Amino acid sequence: MLTAGEVAGLIVAMFWAILVCFMAVVLVRLARLLTETTKVVSELSDRVVPLLEDVGQTVNETNRQLVAVEAITENVKDVSGNMVKITGVAAMLFAGPMIKLSALGYGVREALARRDRRAIGGRRP
Repeated sequence: MLTAGEVAGLIVAMFWAILVCFMAVVLVRLARLLTETTKVVSELSDRVVPLLEDVGQTVNETNRQLVAVEAITENVKDVSGNMVKITGVAAMLFAGPMIKLSALGYGVREALARRDRRAIGGRRP
């Protein structure tokens, strides 16, 4: 028969054996996890490099297009400034004579109306 000290030693030995087996399983799983993580990082870097190159090309193309849009915007600004000047000149050239022509038309109508009133009634307003 076993003494109490031997039983305690046997229990501790069994506990350590179970703990070692558990730690071995954990370490094997951790090794698999690290292997898979290494594969994923490798695949990710293989995919990210072309994506970054595409992004760089896209940014370069966008910058080129922005330069073209800036030139177009500058031309539109110049055209709108010229249109404002032309509108001002046209208003000055046509508005003055149109106002005078309108005033002349009004005066002629009033004169004709007065003449018609005199002819009809013989009175002066």
